[in-house]
Amino acid sequence: MFKSKKLMDLSALEDGESTAVVANIKGEPRSLIVVRQGQSAFVYLNTCPHIGAPLDFEPGRFLNLEKDLIQCAMHGALFTIESGNCVAGPCLGKHLTPVPIQITKESIYLA
Repeated sequence: MFKSKKLMDLSALEDGESTAVVANIKGEPRSLIVVRQGQSAFVYLNTCPHIGAPLDFEPGRFLNLEKDLIQCAMHGALFTIESGNCVAGPCLGKHLTPVPIQITKESIYLA
């Protein structure tokens, strides 16, 4: 059993989908992006490295139409799901801030 804070059940998010959750990071509530891919998940701060704005088009919606990249609603910047690297847009060469996690069969925890 992890002593870390549980973010969510893995089953609460469909494979290939994204959502937003709020968790305390260094004592402050922060909006996080969670993207599920199979039995893996990728978690980032919900902050665009270009101007610091949240990325979601509407609450919890972060992926482009093909659902293969994270997209910033403000400027259309595109980020890889696996690394958070910006591959198109005004923040090219920058990356989303990853949040360390641990995954059990059933749940995602902050590491």
